[in-house]
Amino acid sequence: MNIAEYIQECGQMQAELESLIPDDINSVVEKAKVLAVLMSRSGEMLAVAKKAMRKKKASEMMANLKELAKQAGLTASERNAMLDTYAAEEMEIVDWLDRINAHCSRTIELCRSIISKEKAEMAFLHFQK
Repeated sequence: MNIAEYIQECGQMQAELESLIPDDINSVVEKAKVLAVLMSRSGEMLAVAKKAMRKKKASEMMANLKELAKQAGLTASERNAMLDTYAAEEMEIVDWLDRINAHCSRTIELCRSIISKEKAEMAFLHFQK
């Protein structure tokens, strides 16, 4: 996959994450299933994106840029900032996928809490009969 395809897929994932959790308990279960798939996919994409970022930062061109920056008298932090700019697209995707993956995890936990609450309410109503 290229960067444009990753951005497109991240956008689709983001749209799913921004949708509301439904009220119906069966729909909550389905939402959790969808999120589990997204979490798995975003984890795989994150690993690939990190590899691409490391590869770009380790490239020969990057080594040449490092040397030029060193010769220009830039500090280590200035050199790192310059090199980060060189891999900015890859870093953006890595950050986005990391956030998507974390959001999936938190939302799945919220779905579990909603399901548990519904089960407790059902048990309480059954007990009252």
